[in-house]
Amino acid sequence: MDFKTFNFHPQVSAGVAAAGYTTPTPIQEQGIPPVMQGLDVMGLAQTGTGKTAAFALPILHRLMQGERGKVRALIVAPTRELAEQINEAITVLAKQTRLRSMTIYGGVNVNPQINKLKQGVEIIVACPGRLLDHIGQGTVDLSNLEVLVLDEADQMFDMGFLPDIRKILKNIPAKRQTLLFSATMPDDIRRLASEILTKPVTIQVGSTAPPVTVSHAIYPVAQHLKTALLLELLQHTDTESVLVFTRTKHRAKRLGEQLEKAGYKAASLQGNLSQNRRQAALDGFRDGSYQILVATDIAARGIDVSQISHVVNYDIPDTPEAYIHRIGRTGRAARSGDAFTLVTSEDTLMVRTIEKKLNAQIERRTIDGFDYSIPAPHKDSEFARPPQPPRNHAKKGTGKSGAPAVGSSRPDAAGKARPHTAKPAHPSSAPAARHPQRAPRAR
Repeated sequence: MDFKTFNFHPQVSAGVAAAGYTTPTPIQEQGIPPVMQGLDVMGLAQTGTGKTAAFALPILHRLMQGERGKVRALIVAPTRELAEQINEAITVLAKQTRLRSMTIYGGVNVNPQINKLKQGVEIIVACPGRLLDHIGQGTVDLSNLEVLVLDEADQMFDMGFLPDIRKILKNIPAKRQTLLFSATMPDDIRRLASEILTKPVTIQVGSTAPPVTVSHAIYPVAQHLKTALLLELLQHTDTESVLVFTRTKHRAKRLGEQLEKAGYKAASLQGNLSQNRRQAALDGFRDGSYQILVATDIAARGIDVSQISHVVNYDIPDTPEAYIHRIGRTGRAARSGDAFTLVTSEDTLMVRTIEKKLNAQIERRTIDGFDYSIPAPHKDSEFARPPQPPRNHAKKGTGKSGAPAVGSSRPDAAGKARPHTAKPAHPSSAPAARHPQRAPRAR
């Protein structure tokens, strides 16, 4: 099957060819026909499966007929990064159509958005908060809306956007086509789908489990030794690019600074940064300028980088679904990847919940030569222990598959690789530690 089968408008087909698309992905093959028929669709698929084109191409085909200069399609996304990613894809596919799209999100000057809206656009890709600001100020007219897309709906619920979504729904025509895409199907999504979708076609591609190309490992450790253990892992792991997840914005910033001081090309991606700095961090990670990106969960959906070799959960996520989203950033495009999670004794219940979701036990590991017995400093800070000098180890550990669990990457002064041993460990082997207070989620 190829894209010619869908009989897109010739100018849309020209965009498909220019984008280099030849064979539809499963979500495109199954999703495009019902969307082109005008049906409501609920699509279940992981990020990176090609679902943006699955809804963007039928929308472009539809908008080739009808009035220009009015907002006729609205795509709502949870993060600025994902909104930009969707808009970039639409811009490429719509190049021959003269259809115009734009992004709307907070953290940037509102005036350029207002000016662009006045000039007229057919497609808006928006984050909920700033879109509601425009609705409240009367700077956006959604009375001609024909298609609504809620992308990464489960993530929007995780980030507390459900009330905003309901407000948006009250300000758009009731008669419309609605498309809802989600990686998982929690109860909130089921309820919303039943409220806003009319006789939807449900499409599920793949499973809600992580890619089979990802190798999982858990490293039990006390909270105050997490940073030191992370540095030890990085010193002795063969990495290309590493995405590190933290629970809070403050911790992402501090950990990024610690990694820079330790000599790594690292950046942080979190909600307190200006949009320009967020974009610079993301672009630098994509082009290899940064080897390590430390991020809060805003990055779990908005990063489309195929060569991420490792995902490290510095803090264990709050839900098994969030774990799947995070580690789904590696092991993409048929490449192998590794997912390491640093856990304290307080994380035991969540570890069991994640293992139940995966229907498998995750291997526990420790690192030979690392001193797990160092007591917590008087000052309560997980960043208190400074980076330790590298140590040579005699053995190399192996994971479940028999392949080296952690390889060598950073040569020592003599140019030789520094291997280490990663041994299985029981989760109770981690010293008890106070669980950090969880901060509110960033929007």
